[in-house]
Amino acid sequence: MQRSRYSLLVISILFCQYSLFAQSARMREDFDNNWTFHLGEAANAKASEFDDASWRKLNLPHDWSIELPFDSTSPTNNSGGCLRGGLGWYRKTFTVPATDKGKIIFIDFDGVYRNSEVFINGHSLGMRPNGFISFRYELSQFLNYGGKNVIAVKVDNSQQPNSRWYSGSGIYRNVWLVKTGTTNIENWGTYVTTPSVSASSAKVTVTTSLTGTGEYCDVTTTILNAAGAPVGTQTQKGLHIGSLQTLPQTFSIGSPVLWSLENPYLYKAVTKVMSKGKLTDEYTTNFGIRSYKFDVDKGFFLNGKQVKIVGVCNHHDLGCLGTAINTRALERQLQILKGMGVNGIRTSHNPPAPELLDLCDKMGFIVMDEAFDMWKHRKVDFDYSKDFDEWYKQDLKDQVLRDRNHPSVFIWSLGNEIPEQHGKDGDTTGMALLREMQRIVRSLDDRPTVTANNHTDDNNQLLKSGIADLIGYNYNQGIWMPEHVQKKWGRKPFIVTESVSALQSRGHYDQPSDSMRVWPQRWDAPLKGANADFTCSAYENCYTPWGSSHLTTLKAFLKYESVSGMFVWTGFDYIGEPTPYPWPARSSYFGIVDLAGFPKDVYYLYQSLFTTKNVLHLFPHWNWKPGQTIDMWAYYNNADEVELFINGKSQGIRKKTGDDLYVMWRVPFEAGKVEAISKKNGKAVATQVIKTAGEPAKLIVQADRSAIKGDGKDLSFVTVKVVDAAGNLVPDAANEIQFKVSGAGFIAGVDNGCQTSLESFKGSQHKAFNGLCLAVVQSNGKPGVIKLQAQAAGLAGASIDITGK
Repeated sequence: MQRSRYSLLVISILFCQYSLFAQSARMREDFDNNWTFHLGEAANAKASEFDDASWRKLNLPHDWSIELPFDSTSPTNNSGGCLRGGLGWYRKTFTVPATDKGKIIFIDFDGVYRNSEVFINGHSLGMRPNGFISFRYELSQFLNYGGKNVIAVKVDNSQQPNSRWYSGSGIYRNVWLVKTGTTNIENWGTYVTTPSVSASSAKVTVTTSLTGTGEYCDVTTTILNAAGAPVGTQTQKGLHIGSLQTLPQTFSIGSPVLWSLENPYLYKAVTKVMSKGKLTDEYTTNFGIRSYKFDVDKGFFLNGKQVKIVGVCNHHDLGCLGTAINTRALERQLQILKGMGVNGIRTSHNPPAPELLDLCDKMGFIVMDEAFDMWKHRKVDFDYSKDFDEWYKQDLKDQVLRDRNHPSVFIWSLGNEIPEQHGKDGDTTGMALLREMQRIVRSLDDRPTVTANNHTDDNNQLLKSGIADLIGYNYNQGIWMPEHVQKKWGRKPFIVTESVSALQSRGHYDQPSDSMRVWPQRWDAPLKGANADFTCSAYENCYTPWGSSHLTTLKAFLKYESVSGMFVWTGFDYIGEPTPYPWPARSSYFGIVDLAGFPKDVYYLYQSLFTTKNVLHLFPHWNWKPGQTIDMWAYYNNADEVELFINGKSQGIRKKTGDDLYVMWRVPFEAGKVEAISKKNGKAVATQVIKTAGEPAKLIVQADRSAIKGDGKDLSFVTVKVVDAAGNLVPDAANEIQFKVSGAGFIAGVDNGCQTSLESFKGSQHKAFNGLCLAVVQSNGKPGVIKLQAQAAGLAGASIDITGK
């Protein structure tokens, strides 16, 4: 017994020593808190002695544009959300212990929009024009060890327009302080590949890039399974590390658990560098073991199983939070998309936040990781084309190095609707650029490449070159058949990089005009009727001249086996690009889910096709004029038929036939209750009831989570419903909701999903749109209860408690 206690004591001491070594070897510190900010130029703000006491105190990530008023005169115009850019400065004062002298210290920026210059104690570390790329600077030689240090960041987003959508402004992604020993692993310095995979075994190669000052070291890599148990280890001893060296280590993993959409299982490679008996660096790489291929005739296969990639395109803003990245907000978006059957994300049209890829790894999504929206030829006056020649090679390399270990990343998209695709007047610039980008990617990774082409005529230089690994079409749904695609461009796998572009306003319906059922086929048609209010019907016919309805697109997608996948434009509405609507429209209509995260009706069409859950979705609402003729639609699955009742009287049974994706009844309105029942073999599968709502009487509040982390970053999304006395949602309610919060949190944003609302996302009040409103509650960094109260004039209010732990 005494011996056992002694052994435990020794193990505990060794573990503590190991923990101290591990801590001193590599530290990655969250560097987001306690910055100061000034909007506008500030002379000599880079200097450490500059007095910033009057500047605003804030924590990152931060998007200053989302805090500004909507402005019809903004040079961003409504494509940029009518929110101004400008120039801003950030500063942070910090100390580095004297004991850190001799270590290598870096600062990592996940993304700054845009034209950033970083200073440490008055010394410029460099500039980075690309607003979406991650980058690193070494601080070591400029630091005052044991004394005061000042980081200053100048962000210049004043030249406008520089984006075709809302970009945000500022240090809008996370910042990290990283400390290592003198012999260390390079930034994004591991590369994990799985060259052979089967159910019985997998070959895993970990290639590590190390840098140092001529020391000898031992490098040990251990593979851990999801439970943290080691499944393989290798050590290389006596390595002499000079300026840069790469070290491959190969493992055989027996009976591997394969990463899949249903079970996104993750392993870890933990690499340790020992020199002179001390741990000088430790680096953990998450990865998945999976096999995949794109087949010319059969589409996409994951681990030998044929899979249709049901994807969406998403821009990087998070609605009322702007572009300031938040992991919980991203997770909520992915949960909503997963719930409708989506399994793919295209990061349109830029490298994403690292947190998005981490979540896709954990939740099981197939990612098309996109690099550029333009190359040398511009799309708007001050876009990335001005910086392309100087920076594209470095930016593309950094993107691939950063993202290549993510098992969710399956495709590199090298450009979206690139003007160089046209090859006007014999211009072959696009071919040369694409060839060089392909070379860069191939030197770093083996995943397939694609370009997203919206013009598919014979003169498309990018498709004609055959350089990219996949054939990518934006839209052009009438020519997806293999006898067209492969005959024209050669036998390469085909994927729809962008599709649909349909327009909807949540909860808005045009009744009963047949002209609105065929929304203006001409883009320059005058905006009439409901469109005068910048709303668009939730029926399946509002779409752009280059796109098509969800129904038409889905039929083509399901018909052709050779279509490996498609990415719908878009999963969520986004700020900016409210095409074709002018001011006061300031956000898009393209999303399947609105800006606040409330699903539009078409969400349930996808859910009925691509999930196994019982779906019956009946729409529209049941508040109309007496005798008015109403089209009642239903999306359903797992059933043979649907029967509709109005106030208990059957309106008939409808069945989908052929390639139908929905059923419909044209019925006269009478107040009361409309009910749909789906049946299989005569037995009820699902039921939905909609009642005529009375006048608004009260508010109901519902939180997506009633308990959150008290870490200063976690969020609870609180939906407010305007209901009548019986609890029925009032479908046209627009009451102004007043919010009040107390306790350990604050309101991070408010929204209602309306594309023309000019209310601030950062206020404490917001009007409901078609009966719904949203408040986003954020922890203030302390544990405790957060109480949110919602009130509206003349209505019974409501409140909810959210616990921050």
